Amino acid sequence: MLEGLEEWEIQPDEIVLGPRIGIGSFGEVYRGIWRQTDVAVKRLLDQEVSPQMLEEFRQEISIMKRLRHPHIVQFLGAVTQPPHLCIVTQFVPRGSLFKLLHRTPAFNPDERRRLQMALDIARGMNFLHTCKPPIIHRDLKSPNLLVDKDLTVKVCDFGLSRARRSTMLSTKSQAGTPEWTAPEVLRSQPYNEKCDVYSYGVILWELMTNEEPWHDKSAMQVVGAVGWNDERLGTPEEGPPAIRELIDACFGEPAGRQSFSEIIPMLKGMIKAMGPPAGYEHH
Repeated sequence: MLEGLEEWEIQPDEIVLGPRIGIGSFGEVYRGIWRQTDVAVKRLLDQEVSPQMLEEFRQEISIMKRLRHPHIVQFLGAVTQPPHLCIVTQFVPRGSLFKLLHRTPAFNPDERRRLQMALDIARGMNFLHTCKPPIIHRDLKSPNLLVDKDLTVKVCDFGLSRARRSTMLSTKSQAGTPEWTAPEVLRSQPYNEKCDVYSYGVILWELMTNEEPWHDKSAMQVVGAVGWNDERLGTPEEGPPAIRELIDACFGEPAGRQSFSEIIPMLKGMIKAMGPPAGYEHH
């Protein structure tokens, strides 16, 4: 494995593993230290990989390493030697948006902050969708959005689609997580990047309502309800009318869903319409 070492290849003994901080779609996630830096280490569930899968994994890591944007979690590198296969990314201190919204009662940001978080996510997703070729996330959900100290939101667990496809079978569901998954994906129909816009609508709904999506249904019930019975989360009563219309559009047919490049100015307009932030004095 040592021939042709790329700049992103990390040796297993360079990482000091700390506590486990979660279980993601790839496997277990640990906090760790690499080159005196706090990092998140995602250890792949499936360590039994063929040489071809390993090569695909390495190709994808080399793509991810080149992506830099303030609203995506920065890839630092990977260990590509089984049985230590893992991905190393920047550590984001406040954890997931899901945990903040649904497991942290003290977290109650105002509407402006919620819209700003929605804008952060749209910017990160627009960056991925405008890559050449576009990167479709396919598992966009609040557990895959990480919140930094200053409440900036970053998208994680994107790309690595092949690595995920091979390891997904060991986790709850094949097509991402049904609560956030677009109906066309649940039905195993062809899909494009607009499947991420549906998932984004679910995240907007969470940001506005503070509720867990489909909390009263099992994963299989969600597949039936959304994929086959055309059920959707109700339009929230909270938030400006424009955000409610946007959520409805995200839940519509793929062609009617806005792109993230269209969503960004809409959100900026909503934030601007709220006037200056509290405590802001114009001199």
